Amino acid sequence: MIRRRISNALGLSAVAAGAAIALAAGLTPAQADGSAPAAAPAASSSSSSMLPLANEATQFELSEEPAFFNASPAGANVPCTPSAAHPFPVVLVEGTFASMFNSFGAISPDLANNGYCVFAFNFGQTLAGTGIFATGEIGQSAEELATEVNNVLAQTGASKVDIVGWSQGGMLPRQYINFDGGASKVNMLVGFSPSNFGTTLDGFETLISDLGLTQITDAEISADCEACVEQLQGSSFLENLNQTPTQPGVQYVVIETQDDEVVTPFTNAFLPAASNVQNITLQNQCSQDASDHISIPYDSNALQDMINALGPDTPDFQPQCAAVGALDGDV
Repeated sequence: MIRRRISNALGLSAVAAGAAIALAAGLTPAQADGSAPAAAPAASSSSSSMLPLANEATQFELSEEPAFFNASPAGANVPCTPSAAHPFPVVLVEGTFASMFNSFGAISPDLANNGYCVFAFNFGQTLAGTGIFATGEIGQSAEELATEVNNVLAQTGASKVDIVGWSQGGMLPRQYINFDGGASKVNMLVGFSPSNFGTTLDGFETLISDLGLTQITDAEISADCEACVEQLQGSSFLENLNQTPTQPGVQYVVIETQDDEVVTPFTNAFLPAASNVQNITLQNQCSQDASDHISIPYDSNALQDMINALGPDTPDFQPQCAAVGALDGDV
């Protein structure tokens, strides 16, 4: 029933628009079958060797097409050997109701352009036959992450990975680190608006509205999105997870916007102060940044913070600030 309602909510017009965008971008279903990364739809790049960063609205619209349900974002899941400069491959972890394709249309090519080996995967699907993921029980999803990390380490020969996640994807890896052996396999976790200390039901209803899934009801959230219930502020899952906020030997970076309308209050994204924790509020760096929960993974200021954290980790790093809006970002 939920699958039918979601399909009706998206509508034939969205499908037609997505198909038109795909044709305009030169993409075919064969490029987006999940076995190889799909090209990003954005078209501007100063070098032919550089991958373009996708526009968020286009990326989300394309992700409504079945051919893109399991497509990789540009730059991810390409055979790659980590370099001496970037010895840790980066594993991307998506947000609730999202996919690797629409979560990381800008982050993945940005990492690849900066010399990182990038890997992404979909997990936690309870709404079969859709492009909606990360709704299953978080403990089980953390086990899926553990399998993905082991596969990446075996494939690349690296000793550890870095993890970059958005929303649930910035919090879920802490379950893996704390309880599934990840502490010895993760060098750094970078979270974009992570739900570390949860949100309210209003926050999830806002997320559903922003993603155009307004036909989903509160009852259906409880029945088919256990991850939603577990991310509610004060849940037993989060109480257990946050008994140990961080692990020694792992670096944690939180990049958050004060205009987050999903993780509310926005400070619930932050981890307790510690020598291995860096909490960044974008507006403290760039006053013209008006990004929200949906647009932050397509925010050029936030992406600069990510590249700095994973690379030089310069103290008091200052992005080259750009004005960023809600929902669509600026890349």
